Amino acid sequence: MRYAKIRKMDIANGPGVRVSIFLQGCAFHCKGCFNPETWDFDGGLELTDDVISEVIELCSLDHITGLSILGGEPMHPKNREATLEIAKRFKEKYPKKNIWCWSGFLFDRDLKDLEVLKYIDVLVDGQFVEEKRNPKLKWRGSSNQRVIDVKKSLKKGEIVLFCE
Repeated sequence: MRYAKIRKMDIANGPGVRVSIFLQGCAFHCKGCFNPETWDFDGGLELTDDVISEVIELCSLDHITGLSILGGEPMHPKNREATLEIAKRFKEKYPKKNIWCWSGFLFDRDLKDLEVLKYIDVLVDGQFVEEKRNPKLKWRGSSNQRVIDVKKSLKKGEIVLFCE
């Protein structure tokens, strides 16, 4: 498994100051994607246990409110194991901090039964659609994408949108 980059202080991908990891590889290739350099599954850098440990340690700082997992595509079958490992280790160490994840897959159609959702707090789902692009939207690029409260959605058995 591979990753494209790590941001030690990110204020664009979720609330507060966060650590963000961009996993490498995406099969969607959305027109107008803001991160096409992450599409190649063989690109980027090797995601080792040491890299995951570094990401988890970066989250220890008091001003870091959470972790964001993006891509590429974190929920692609080739990346799911890494996403689960990162999310699980993060939540074990920081149960009061949150995890945000972005995926082109749909929560209710493709992801709802995955173990990784036990650890993710907010999921932005749906592929970016350039024709529905809206720069005024918070935490998403196009109006078809949803910002989902994963814990409430799993408990209720239906999509519950995240509200600040």
